[in-house]
Amino acid sequence: MITNQPKIKYEFKAEVKKLLDILVHSLYTSREIFLRELISNASDALDKLRFELNRGTELIDKELPLEIRIIYDEKKKILIVLDTGIGMTKEEVISNIGTIAKSGTEEFVKLLSEAKSEANNIIGKFGVGFYSVFMVAKEVIITTRSFHKDSKAVEWRSDGLGDYEITEIESNIKRGTKIEIHLKDDSEEFVQKWKLESIIKKHSNFISFPIYIDKEKINTVAAIWREPKSSIKKEQYVEFYKFLSHESEEPMETIHKSVDAPIQFNALLFIPKSSFEFFWYDRENYGLDLYVRRVLIQHKNKDLLPEYLSFVKGVIDSEDLPLNISRETLQENVVFNKIASSVTTTILSYLYDKAKTNKEDYIQFWKEHGRIFKLGYSDFANHDKYVELLRFNSSKCSDQNELISFEDYTSRIKAEQKEIYFISGSSRDAVLNDPHLEIFKKKDLEVLYLYDPVDEFVISSIRKYKEYEIKSVDTVDLKKLEKLSDTDIPKKEFDSLSDDDEKHFSSLLSKIKSILGEKVKDVVESNRLVDSAACLVSEDDGMSASMKKILKMTNQNVEKDKKILELNRNNKLVRNLLKVFKADSNDDYIKKVSEQLYESSLLQEGNLEDPHSLVKKINELLEQSSDWYCTVKKI
Repeated sequence: MITNQPKIKYEFKAEVKKLLDILVHSLYTSREIFLRELISNASDALDKLRFELNRGTELIDKELPLEIRIIYDEKKKILIVLDTGIGMTKEEVISNIGTIAKSGTEEFVKLLSEAKSEANNIIGKFGVGFYSVFMVAKEVIITTRSFHKDSKAVEWRSDGLGDYEITEIESNIKRGTKIEIHLKDDSEEFVQKWKLESIIKKHSNFISFPIYIDKEKINTVAAIWREPKSSIKKEQYVEFYKFLSHESEEPMETIHKSVDAPIQFNALLFIPKSSFEFFWYDRENYGLDLYVRRVLIQHKNKDLLPEYLSFVKGVIDSEDLPLNISRETLQENVVFNKIASSVTTTILSYLYDKAKTNKEDYIQFWKEHGRIFKLGYSDFANHDKYVELLRFNSSKCSDQNELISFEDYTSRIKAEQKEIYFISGSSRDAVLNDPHLEIFKKKDLEVLYLYDPVDEFVISSIRKYKEYEIKSVDTVDLKKLEKLSDTDIPKKEFDSLSDDDEKHFSSLLSKIKSILGEKVKDVVESNRLVDSAACLVSEDDGMSASMKKILKMTNQNVEKDKKILELNRNNKLVRNLLKVFKADSNDDYIKKVSEQLYESSLLQEGNLEDPHSLVKKINELLEQSSDWYCTVKKI
């Protein structure tokens, strides 16, 4: 090697320094993954080169075989990973090795520092695999030469402690990249052939390019997605899934399908046992690997899956796509779009069959992946299948863990019932205490309970299931409910109001309306409440209160509508309020209770903007009641 230029030192970016510090000093249990990451990078470099070959690009050393070689020296404790891929220019080395060009890097570093034992899973998800080499290396030397004609070889070296050197050199290296790893004293196992072979077979068995150790090809397993389903054992599926996903557990479901008409492709798809969607910031990290006749065209192609099926992992291998198709023209390709449509249908059909034949397994799927699956409410092409796969808790469920479908709901619907009812809330306990439910309990009508904010978007998009309209409990037409028969559930008995009380009750309602003024559209007697004193209802069949709250939280302009305050004449508080009104219609207590009932109703539906006024009134009423109590008790 002859150096043409002086060595230039560069500082690692701050986020890389943090990452390297963790890798060098903290991680020991998952160190073997460094080889998996280097081989994956080498495979990617070879894929890129093959793409250039297929589109006729002029390149150096065109006859070089596309391969990966592992060379080791036990005495010197040196390990070399060599590929004949696309290589890098000096500028590309600086760009690719000196920085992490990924979003969420800070969060990744945080996760890695908090979950050292899970490094095996986390590293692969953030695309920072190269740096894992410093778990075992005291020095790394990269020698690389780009595929471009007249390109010069570049040497990069670093001890991973804060800076690196780059030099353009004269070298006998042909096209590709050579990574020379000088191992730490405690890492000598990585120059043992048996160890290297076991790592490759564990993590890199399905790499489409040959991987050699001492002229021996290590990855000899076929692309199982192209094999007949009947010839594949479960262990092979599990092995491939772990390689593909970097997960340690086996998949929840495996879908292996070959399609011959109208287009020909093979699909091997997996549904993971666990969801990683709680990260959220990494939502773009999904997609299926797209192959054309065993040749990888694109890693994690997002257009093969709608976002609501992004939890699915796997590969698609097409016979009908051109081998040299560019990523830019994939979306415009008719065959590709047919494949994408067929993949979505295949997954939905599989889940539909699972829901029919094995309800327990499907519920397990829903609890893991349902939150993302719900985002499919805008997939109108697959609307019917999608709707059948939705699951909800309901008033007929024994607890909050039981789930039902729309089909379950309608199978026990009342003969005269023409609507499906739902209510939103933060939990089952919160929903059960909502006054709007009281008439539904009285009529023994099942109500779907929605706990996730996205549920309302789902429901409002669906609007109808078969011949049944889907209605929120606070926008339902009360006249339709009154036609339905009551249950035999015992209720509190109140004496009927006398004719004089009836007149005063009507006047009390008018008084409360004058107190609340423009805050409400009207104050009326309630026919929906059984136990509660009051509730707010919408006059028209508009947006539910919870939906308006969600839209406000997302900074959407929601027009304020005046609601109707309903009072329950058979509630003890209202009856006592009537007594006070009859004694003195201008008693200040009436004003306080009226405002309290209104603000409490706002609070129950989640739309009370200023709780301070409510708390102040509560404290005043408590103070008054304490005085009354002391007087009665003669304390």
